[in-house]
Amino acid sequence: MSQKRDFYEVLGLSKGASESEIKKAYRKLALKYHPDKNPDDSSAEDKFKEAAEAYEILSNADKKSRYDQYGHAGMGQGSGAGGMNMDDIFSQFGDVFGSAFGGSFGGSRGGGSRVVKGSNLRVKMKLTLEDIANGVKKKIKVNKLVNADGVTFKTCSNCNGTGRITRMAQTFIGAMQTQSACNVCQGAGKMIDKRPSGADQNGLIRKEEVIEIEIPAGVEEGMQLSVRGKGNAGPFNGVPGDLMVVIEEVEHAELKRDGDNVHYEAVVSFMDAVLGESIEIPTLSGKVKIKIDAGTQSGKVLRLRGKGLPNVQGYGAGDLFAHINVWTPTKISKEEKSLIEKLKKSENFIPKEGDKDKGFFTQMRDMFS
Repeated sequence: MSQKRDFYEVLGLSKGASESEIKKAYRKLALKYHPDKNPDDSSAEDKFKEAAEAYEILSNADKKSRYDQYGHAGMGQGSGAGGMNMDDIFSQFGDVFGSAFGGSFGGSRGGGSRVVKGSNLRVKMKLTLEDIANGVKKKIKVNKLVNADGVTFKTCSNCNGTGRITRMAQTFIGAMQTQSACNVCQGAGKMIDKRPSGADQNGLIRKEEVIEIEIPAGVEEGMQLSVRGKGNAGPFNGVPGDLMVVIEEVEHAELKRDGDNVHYEAVVSFMDAVLGESIEIPTLSGKVKIKIDAGTQSGKVLRLRGKGLPNVQGYGAGDLFAHINVWTPTKISKEEKSLIEKLKKSENFIPKEGDKDKGFFTQMRDMFS
């Protein structure tokens, strides 16, 4: 399977392109590769669909923002126009083409009617850091509008199936003809013929559906994924809307996320800090042992490379930072106190001004320098 091209590259634009530049670039490509100009040319059809997919993402402010930040991974499964047929593309983007090809470019290619798209659905999905680290498939139940069994349609009597109403108006420069979408069929050119019991005026009923969603590794809190065609069904047997999945991170009991990195507060005893010891700490892939060197100071940060979260755009993985905290007992026995009093007088237990360990921010700066 070939890798999907960058959407800006598809349209021949730079990342900072304006809305008008995006629209202009898409219109140029759509006109060039339109099926009516390239009959029986599968290569041109593929390029036509590729341009439509790029435009669908970059012409939408929210989708463009996610794409600029996360790339293709931020679009979720089935996003874009890649899975759309020609009528879907003409229906959604017909306004870009204007009157090209005698007006058949927008809406359905056979006439003025258009395919009506259903509304989008939005759900929240809770993910653990382990889910985010590995990527995960989740099944969710969605209550959505679907076409009722047995519903049938007929040609709209108001517009005779054209989806458009034509009106003539007299002006000071003469008669002028105007067109607008049919107010009865919403431009679909169809109307309900037989409506089953329980169906609404568009022939739709609510039904629960189990949908499997593939979440890419490295997603973040608030990120929104789009699953094409899993929203509400379109009226008059139209194009279904999309399912928008908003990511919610479940707080980890021990690890704290910071971008692609994670942090852990490791508590060691005074004796282990003095003598040195190996301790076990959690990671997103299971527990590992790290070595605490003899003489380790409280506040020291140990870095485990690649033990953080994978980058959602595939740029490697973050690190795990273990922050060492030396635990001081709050209660001691008389015997313990006597031993500590003896140690207190030892030269080794007297703090030296020149032995100050580096502060946290200095350590973090050194790690990334």
